[in-house]
Amino acid sequence: MPINVGDRIPEVTLKRLREGLETIDTHALFDGRKAVLFAVPGAFTPTCSARHLPGYVEHFEDFRNRGIEVFCMAVNDPFVMQAWAKSQSVPDGLQMLSDGNGDFTRALGLEMDASASGMGTRSRRFALYIENGVVRAAYIEQPGQFEVSGAEHVLAHLPA
Repeated sequence: MPINVGDRIPEVTLKRLREGLETIDTHALFDGRKAVLFAVPGAFTPTCSARHLPGYVEHFEDFRNRGIEVFCMAVNDPFVMQAWAKSQSVPDGLQMLSDGNGDFTRALGLEMDASASGMGTRSRRFALYIENGVVRAAYIEQPGQFEVSGAEHVLAHLPA
């Protein structure tokens, strides 16, 4: 069952590259802050690269001005996430998270089978607004859609 508004973010570890490979606990990542976590089916894939990530890059300061940190996640390894960030001119504060084995995606109940495209199990496209580790709003796309998880939609619908 997918995560719902009011649910606490499950505790799982993710990877990221900063000054080296880091393992970070999701509770440490999201507790004590406001955040938007958006997920894409895959780095370098068409919609993710042409629309989803670029929207968050473009509106990054709008989120920051509201005191909201922004995190991008995919079921890709951290080296792919770093290369994608560089290719997309992702600002330093927008954190690129690797859920390489899909553990966090499964814990959220937001996995999808992309085997028909040769991609295996991936994350559905979504965005979660999180306050102090608790989901306050969930923007979860239907398969093949990009309507509710983009930066502009999330900004326009953030809870007051």
